[in-house]
Amino acid sequence: MLDTIFGCIFDGASISVWQFLACLGAGIILGLIIALVYAFKSKYTKSFLITLTLLPAIVSVVIIMVNGNIGAGIAVAGAFSLVRFRSVPGNAKDIATIFLAMVAGIVTGTGYIGYAVLFTLVIGLVMVICQILGLTKKFGKPSPYRTLRITVPEDLNYTEIYDDLFERYTDYCENVSIKTTNMGSLYKLTYDIKMKDPAEEKAFIDELRCRNGNLEVSICRQDTATNEL
Repeated sequence: MLDTIFGCIFDGASISVWQFLACLGAGIILGLIIALVYAFKSKYTKSFLITLTLLPAIVSVVIIMVNGNIGAGIAVAGAFSLVRFRSVPGNAKDIATIFLAMVAGIVTGTGYIGYAVLFTLVIGLVMVICQILGLTKKFGKPSPYRTLRITVPEDLNYTEIYDDLFERYTDYCENVSIKTTNMGSLYKLTYDIKMKDPAEEKAFIDELRCRNGNLEVSICRQDTATNEL
């Protein structure tokens, strides 16, 4: 019984229409399961869920078509090399989910639908448990580094005016960008900082405001990935 469920449904080089539809349907169902698991207690976009739903079916068809055919495999690899993904990689969970969908599609495309279902259910269950227990938040602490943005007037010499404040309030400070705004009448300075004492953020901001003419000052969490899938 298990050998039948977890065996390969392809008994030859060619496949029937029903075998093809079985793999395609299994890929869509597994993709839907993966999409639902990803959406559980997570921020998501509709387009990304649709992509996760369709990706296993698409990959399975590619694997079916190139299975045992070296020439077709080379042709498909060349075609995929021409595709430029215009979206940047997201966080680690997004990338892991994409690989999950691809592997499910590969296993389905080779005919091992039982193993594809078992693989998807086990990994999906682990992901759900991690979300329920909040393990992603418990593993590691939030980064102590912050992004500081200061707006200064054009007639203010910003190169050294804040040095004593940085020395007093921060353990680390690096200027990462300078740009003009408001027709060149203002400068926007961006720093990567690490506060000595996070409780002193307000006092730090108040002293910065006293030196930049009470213009905008902000401290925010550093963005490790500014774009999403």
